[in-house]
Order: sequence, then C-alpha cells, then structure tokens
Amino acid sequence: MTHPCCTEPLTASSSSPRPPHEPVPVVTQYASPDLIGAITYEGHDPAEDPRWAESGAPTQRAYRRWCRHLCGMACLRMVLLHRDGQAPSLFQLLAGARPYGAYTTAGGGEIKGLIYAPFTQYADECHGLPATVHRELPLDSLVDLLERGQMVMASVSKEIRRPDHTPPRRGGHLVLAIGHQDGSILYNNPSGHTEQTRRARLPVAEFGRFFGARGIALDLTVTVNGTPGGYATTRPVAS
Repeated sequence: MTHPCCTEPLTASSSSPRPPHEPVPVVTQYASPDLIGAITYEGHDPAEDPRWAESGAPTQRAYRRWCRHLCGMACLRMVLLHRDGQAPSLFQLLAGARPYGAYTTAGGGEIKGLIYAPFTQYADECHGLPATVHRELPLDSLVDLLERGQMVMASVSKEIRRPDHTPPRRGGHLVLAIGHQDGSILYNNPSGHTEQTRRARLPVAEFGRFFGARGIALDLTVTVNGTPGGYATTRPVAS
C-alpha cells in the first residue's frame, strides 16, 4: 500500500512543501486509549487494562513493566501501518528492537530507551525504513524535514497533551510529527489522553515550548525491491 504522500522522491530543491501524510492511524502505547488519563494522572494500574493482550504482551506483568516506555514503538507502528497497511504488534516490534540495543536495562531493572542510534539500525534492517538521528534539531529544521515529506519522531515533554500547562522539561517522550500545515505542526501522540490530543496540531512556536530539539527523521519513499521492507521477529518479550 503506497499513499501519494509517500511516492515522490525527497529533494532539497522541491519548489513547494509536501503536504502532511494522511491517513496516519493513531496507535497508543497503552492498549485502552480511554484509560490513558487515569493511568498517567490518577495512578491507575496499567495491568488492569482489560485490553492489555492486544498490545502483544505475553503477560500482564510484562505489559505493566513496558507500556510506559513504548511511545517509540507506537510511533514506528503508526508509520508501518501508514506505509504498508499492516504492522507487527507493539511487543513484536519491541522484541525486534531490543537485540539491536534500542532498549537496555540497568542493574536494578530500570528500562533505558528508546536509544536512537540502534533503533535506526533496526528500522532500516528489519523494516526497510531509513531513519536518521538528529541529536540537534532546531525548530525550523524540524519544519523543513516535514515540508520535504519526512515524518519525524520528535522528542517532546509528555505535557504536550496539556498545552495550557508549563512543561517541567522539554523532551523525554516521542510523538510522530506527520506534517506542517498553515503554520502548525500536525502530530500523533501515543499517550494523548483525549481524541483531540492523540491526533493533534499546535502552532509551531507552541510546539516548540515542549520540543526537546532532537528526534528521528523517517523516509517512507524508500522500498526494498519495489515493495516495503520486511517485518521484524515476532518472538515475545520476556517480562
């Protein structure tokens, strides 16, 4: 499945901005979108999510441990669904990414990730999805990437879902920026607690209040042998 927004080659000399990618399905890192507010703001135990198995998690324990760290896998799944019309589950993607070092665990079991460089290797080798790490990404450069037709996994504050709040920090969470239109950045937020914050848009300057000035650019125009890249391993992730 190839959408018109993904077919033209990306060039720096394009005379007009590319339109936003559409349609890009929203994928949340939590199995039940309507529980995100309770989980993130009210202390609700994510293991009590009745839809936890839909994430591909092997157990409720594994789901509880990993769901707060799956914003990057949710972004990747959105991209693959848009490009291919199908995609592995969140935990299948996680199982593929971990051997590359996209996530690590400290001695006490603390999860570290998403780690950008190994993730880009995984995305390219396992999904035919070229990805470029931007450790320093000014806001105007983000807009330029979007206008050239790339999607960007942008590092933002989790509080981007409440734009009227002052974020305690910039960065730390990933959203999928899908385009720039009429002075606003369009993005899908894997941890949006309402429909409006899951498929969202903010004026560029307002987005910048939450943006950590780094991210991963994704090129959807490249295919393998004329077809989208293959899928990663489907082995379950240990708890």
